[in-house]
Amino acid sequence: MTGSGSGDQRPRRLLAGRHTSAAVIGVLTLLLGFAIAVQVHANSSTDSLAALRDDDLIGILDNQDNRADRLRQQQTQLQTLLLQLQDSGNRSAAARKQALAQQQALGVLLGTVPATGPGVTLTVTDPQRKLDGEDLLDVVEELRGAGAEAISAGSVRVGVDTAFVGDPGAVQVDGVPLTAPYRFVAIGDATTLDTALNIPGGVASSVRTVGGELTVVEHRKVDIEVTRTLPKTRYAKPGK
Repeated sequence: MTGSGSGDQRPRRLLAGRHTSAAVIGVLTLLLGFAIAVQVHANSSTDSLAALRDDDLIGILDNQDNRADRLRQQQTQLQTLLLQLQDSGNRSAAARKQALAQQQALGVLLGTVPATGPGVTLTVTDPQRKLDGEDLLDVVEELRGAGAEAISAGSVRVGVDTAFVGDPGAVQVDGVPLTAPYRFVAIGDATTLDTALNIPGGVASSVRTVGGELTVVEHRKVDIEVTRTLPKTRYAKPGK
């Protein structure tokens, strides 16, 4: 009877051990997948997970867990680096965008790029040919004082160093002859520019005094396509 009982228990233990090994193998297969199979196959072409002891399987699982932890750490590090690079790229892009905007704004003020916006067109007649360069410079100065951000006189873009010279009937702007009627385009607040030109005792009054007329037309949008080239400096250099 004793021998018979021992004989019954041994197959049960073997069967239970096989079920346990099979369960462990299933978990390992789900967790580790193809990587473990390749690794085990590389170590022995005849061995399989089914032939390993539970301790061996647990050791493999621990190794894979440690490897997974290292991979997760590397992933976290790479994600952090990616965020840093993206943030750095965004800051660089923002800096470039700001620099470009500043460049465009300076180009408008200096006259090196075309300009568009609200403003006025004005015409100055001089039937008796009495207006000289200084009189037309007064028109430009009045526009500047009223906040004009871009001005053209005839076919010339007015800049910070623009010069109006010449006697009545022979006016030149930056060396380019102007003939009456003189036409200007200015970008800025149209109402403010109009008011400044027509204040009592202002440039419109001066033009009328010599028999001419200054006419202002307000626009929601005017375009100044003409540009100027800045001269190269001979002596001045950027300071530190």
